[in-house]
Amino acid sequence: GHRGVDSTGETTYKKTTSSALKGAIQLGITHTVGSLSTKPERDVLMQDFYVVESIFFPSEGSNLTPAHHYNDFRFKTYAPVAFRYFRELFGIRPDDYLYSLCSEPLIELSNSGASGSLFYVSSDDEFIIKTVQHKEAEFLQKLLPGYYMNLNQNPRTLLPKFYGLYCVQAGGKNIRIVVMNNLLPRSVKMHLKYDLKGSTYKRRASQKEREKVFPTYKDLDFMQDIPDGLFLDSDMYNALCKTLQRDCLVLQSFKIMDYSLLVAIHNIDLAQREHALADGTSQADTRRPAAQKALYSTAMESIQGEARRGGTIETDDQMGGIPARNAKGERLLLYIGIIDVLQSYRFVKKLEHSWKALVHDGDTVSVHRPSFYAERFQRFMCNTAFKKIPLKPSPSKKSRSGTAVPRRS
Repeated sequence: GHRGVDSTGETTYKKTTSSALKGAIQLGITHTVGSLSTKPERDVLMQDFYVVESIFFPSEGSNLTPAHHYNDFRFKTYAPVAFRYFRELFGIRPDDYLYSLCSEPLIELSNSGASGSLFYVSSDDEFIIKTVQHKEAEFLQKLLPGYYMNLNQNPRTLLPKFYGLYCVQAGGKNIRIVVMNNLLPRSVKMHLKYDLKGSTYKRRASQKEREKVFPTYKDLDFMQDIPDGLFLDSDMYNALCKTLQRDCLVLQSFKIMDYSLLVAIHNIDLAQREHALADGTSQADTRRPAAQKALYSTAMESIQGEARRGGTIETDDQMGGIPARNAKGERLLLYIGIIDVLQSYRFVKKLEHSWKALVHDGDTVSVHRPSFYAERFQRFMCNTAFKKIPLKPSPSKKSRSGTAVPRRS
């Protein structure tokens, strides 16, 4: 990939140091959000999805830009009016967006995905910034009108929330970045993390991955570690499966596949035991983390209609996670979201599928036709990964209907 490390040990991306990239991102976003605030609010028009604004930042400064101690760079903002609308939809005010991303240094995440991308998180845990490849940025631009239509009908989604798409041009290279919701708040300790596709072919974490401090396991690991699945109460299970169903339909309509469900698990009972142990040696940190501000950005709000409207569902103790239990009855909080949606089903994928299918049983391979992929993905999530907590039958209640996603005979 484009990631590297320079002689001083600092991460680089396309030969630009991480600190220079972070600085350029903050200068660029400060400028673009500021200049956008002078433009009046209006409806999003079709041409807004294709606008690209560009501004040059010479190191000595100009009448539009401040002086800075990085090399000269150019900053591009894609579809600024459309993304302003998306941010508004998620309740992110321009000053909050600026404050989160630009008031404190961005934090580089060391445990990046397999993609070779760089990941930064804002100091308040609200946003993730990820470098994306040219093809992915292009694909996101093409998706915007459909994404707009989908969010208008259904802002509650487990799909990534895209808040901005930018490009830093430095040293003759283009570094494209996307700003998204942060699925895994750092203030909550995750005990396990899985990347699930609903496929079993070669879906086991590599030895190298397992050696990490916080490894990401895969489908076969999940089936081995949590063979009984994760138990949700009936309403929560139905809400989750309904959301997955809608999201898969959207992804299928865009011919998108190879996406995953990221599932991170915070075990409340285990955390309490860990705290008790830590209390013996040192004073545990009792400060409560601030909840995420962006609307629908927590796992709970992504699937639940009542969470924000003063319903009884969300409590402070849940820190945005979805309450669940494991087979032992331990209390869990789940943090979930659909990731890697910018992998479009291109010619390469078709080839990859046809040769894998010749060698193996085609149905277990992770790359598939979008409709088949969506169906298998939902079936795995709603039959294997998540289950309803079995209720003791009570005579007054009529028998509950079956699971949300019908099994195929």
